[in-house]
Amino acid sequence: MAQATSTKERPAAQPVRKPLGRGVAWPVAFYRSAVGKKWVMAVTGLMLLGFVLVHMIGNLKLYLSRQDINLYGEALRDLGGHLVPHTSLLWLLRGGIVVALVLHLHSAVTLTRLNSRARPDKYQAPRDYIAANFASRTMRYSGVLIAFYLLFHLADLTWGNANPDFVRGDPYNNLVYSFQRVPVAILYAVANVALGVHLLHGVWSVFQSLGINNPRFNRARRLLAQGVVAVIVVGNVSFPIAVQAGIVDLECPHTDPVAPCEAAAASAR
Repeated sequence: MAQATSTKERPAAQPVRKPLGRGVAWPVAFYRSAVGKKWVMAVTGLMLLGFVLVHMIGNLKLYLSRQDINLYGEALRDLGGHLVPHTSLLWLLRGGIVVALVLHLHSAVTLTRLNSRARPDKYQAPRDYIAANFASRTMRYSGVLIAFYLLFHLADLTWGNANPDFVRGDPYNNLVYSFQRVPVAILYAVANVALGVHLLHGVWSVFQSLGINNPRFNRARRLLAQGVVAVIVVGNVSFPIAVQAGIVDLECPHTDPVAPCEAAAASAR
């Protein structure tokens, strides 16, 4: 008698899923996670904040004299002295800032997409923003505005394409010539207000992104964010206001970028 065949079917083989991040370097695997993106955004944000603060402090030499700020600009180009080629360290620092900016933008965009996939439905109740409601909700818009302004700022005062009176090595007159144009002065002020709004929430949230989040320090975090924003915005916005008000004016047209006007006038005679 023939043996009856079993009517039970074997379960279909399930595909083997590899653990997330397996086969790639750990920094890449870490960055792919939400925690990694938050860390990268926080660290690069601190780097960019440091650059903006130091850049503003250096530009305060505008109020001393043309010679002071032009010598400051020349000192930046001569970092490393005779040990390295001229401007090489400056370009290295610029490259680091560009990398930090790209990583900051990429981590912000990809983290937003990651959060959207994890929570496709919007919040049903109003969210409780502790630091600044408006600043929190407008981070992406202020970030886009700052990025576009940064390109104009470079074209205006670094490359010279957007400044018809640009002369390399003469930052004092370049800045004055630029801010004498009312639309540029307004754009600069508006962009720095947007920068302040962006930093207000950024400085606050950087501690949370790094895991340093204790309610006892909320007041100190808020005061720190407000203080940093006030210093940067007031300092930067003061430059176009000072030029428009005539407080800072052309000391002498483009001659020797680092020579005081008296010496330049004497040599011209």
